[in-house]
Amino acid sequence: MIDGSYNLTPQPLTSRPNGILQYYDNESMKTSDVYKVDRNLPKRFNNPDCFQGYSTKKNHPFYQTSSQIYGSKRPTVHEMPTTFNGSYRKFSEHMLKSGMFRDNGFNTSIEKSKITGHDTIPMFQDRINFNYAYDSGSGPKN
Repeated sequence: MIDGSYNLTPQPLTSRPNGILQYYDNESMKTSDVYKVDRNLPKRFNNPDCFQGYSTKKNHPFYQTSSQIYGSKRPTVHEMPTTFNGSYRKFSEHMLKSGMFRDNGFNTSIEKSKITGHDTIPMFQDRINFNYAYDSGSGPKN
């Protein structure tokens, strides 16, 4: 399909021993040759030969799953999408401008004091020396 027109001339085909028809010219089959596709379809969806499959190493056949077998094969024109609906970046652009949500809700836990450190509970029990951070060490300790 070039410029919105369809090429209706028959393509040369050959039959394999297993009965599957195959192009015998050097060009690969495109999705637009078989199905009606959108005008804004990206080239990677119109040309399934750009996907080579995802399997790079051979697994032992005993431990191979059906998902690994399916994912290792290249897609055909029958498995490629014929429409493309791109996502909008409205939510992401709003988050870039405003920033992430920060919870400023009611806090019910005991907060650690930056002055006294981890021993905030004994501070309330000692009435004479109530703040250990300001203890200069000059006075006698009881």
